[in-house]
Amino acid sequence: MKLVYVFDAYCGWSYGFSPTLAELTRRHPELPVEVVSGGLFTGARRVPIREFGYVQGANARISELTGVDFGAAYERLIADGSFVMDSAAAAHGMAALRQAAPARAAELAAALQEAFYAQGLSLSDAATYRAIAERTGLDADAVAAAFASPTARAAARADFRRAAGLGVEGFPTLLAVDGERVSVLAAGHATTAQVEQRLTALAATA
Repeated sequence: MKLVYVFDAYCGWSYGFSPTLAELTRRHPELPVEVVSGGLFTGARRVPIREFGYVQGANARISELTGVDFGAAYERLIADGSFVMDSAAAAHGMAALRQAAPARAAELAAALQEAFYAQGLSLSDAATYRAIAERTGLDADAVAAAFASPTARAAARADFRRAAGLGVEGFPTLLAVDGERVSVLAAGHATTAQVEQRLTALAATA
């Protein structure tokens, strides 16, 4: 069995789920984690953040439920409402990080979201991926080059297809995949204890 984590780097609820995923991977090193980028802000939804009037209220709710912090640098980045969240670019970046260290994909997904939500860095900027690579001990030149490559673009498109093929309609979604059997462990907010209960129930019916 493996875990499949479908998230969007620009999704606040995915950011809020990061501590739960980190704890699960710590408790279950035997379970590989596949990280799949979703396409939350693509096409017609790739617009200035001011058009999503619910952002600040949603962020307050996410903080309340999960304990994650939205940093001052992030607040400055979005303050005038002009910032555009581009999930395709973020998915290119996730593909580049994942290529550099496949076994650390869950950790790197969290680092990607921290770069935006804590440090106020754009996920469309190659310099952001250099910074993440340096902070996580990866080859910064290789990651930056991969971010701009056709390979990363193809991987992002494949991720979007993978998410749709799994029937994922919202982020984050955590799945347990065992052969042809796909079970939802979390959709949106969930605590570590709740996911553990669902894993235990799955094991009992295996």
